Amino acid sequence: MKLSEVGEFGLIDLIKDGATVDQTSLVVGIGDDAAVYVPGRGKLELLTTDMLVEKVHFDLTTTSPWQLGYKAVAVSLSDIAAMGGKPKHIVVSLALTVETSVEYVVNLYSGIKEICREYSVNLVGGDTVSSPEGLVINVAVTGEVEPAGLLRRSGAKPGDLVAVTGYLGNSACGFDLLRRRGWEDYEYAWPLVTAHLTPRPQVALGQSLAAWGATSANDISDGLASEANELAKASGKAIKLYSEKIPLSPELVQAAALFRKKPLDYALYGGEDYQLVFTISPEQFARLPQVAGQFSAIGEVAEGEGVTLLGQTGKPVRLNPKGYNHFR
Repeated sequence: MKLSEVGEFGLIDLIKDGATVDQTSLVVGIGDDAAVYVPGRGKLELLTTDMLVEKVHFDLTTTSPWQLGYKAVAVSLSDIAAMGGKPKHIVVSLALTVETSVEYVVNLYSGIKEICREYSVNLVGGDTVSSPEGLVINVAVTGEVEPAGLLRRSGAKPGDLVAVTGYLGNSACGFDLLRRRGWEDYEYAWPLVTAHLTPRPQVALGQSLAAWGATSANDISDGLASEANELAKASGKAIKLYSEKIPLSPELVQAAALFRKKPLDYALYGGEDYQLVFTISPEQFARLPQVAGQFSAIGEVAEGEGVTLLGQTGKPVRLNPKGYNHFR
């Protein structure tokens, strides 16, 4: 079925079912000129947005509509996670070509609703317009955080450890695999491809980090090198990273050999991991829940500026923010 057969309002009727997950703070959802919700009492409101553009952020030949919908929400939820917040509501704006089928849009919203259910987030509205070429999806998220639980990039202190959640580099390597014919035949491919197509934002950990004593945080969307430099600049401090401590999955190491690339480069410059990098005192880090692979201390904060990387030789190398940048 074509979009022209159902029209804009018919499409809204198709996608609004199941849009509300948590009714407690929602007054008006889809169907009016604007959504209405009640802010949490005594909490700070968070607002963020991310836009994904066909042929820039995704390829329709390697990404299903369900995966695209899921990921479009995940990247914005990750921003809320980095601030220590709880996501509450989203609005979705779509630009679609006239050739887009109704079934494609319904499947895309199925992915959106799935991640919304997982994180108890309401889909409360948005906009749909025609696009002369290519698909564009923009997701805006509201969230909330206790004032004492707010995390920013600017709180790193000398003596703090630099730590990350999860493995780094898997998503970028998964992207390389998706562009290689027959990638399904490699037994190590699935965790990497999954990390790229349906990333898991670290919302629960983000909400806990402030209570655990984290002094600053950032989500890893553009590669560790870029995000570490953002923390260093915002905090007015220097960051020293140790290459051997950066967590790399066994699957990444195997796949990197296939592409004749350095596994570490995927972690430093690949991006789209949507893990968290944060700073915390050594004493507080020692008190973190010790779940295997959940946290890794990879460096330290000192007086000065910029980010350096120390390899096995022990010689520091300036680590420039060479991760993804639209206009670099």
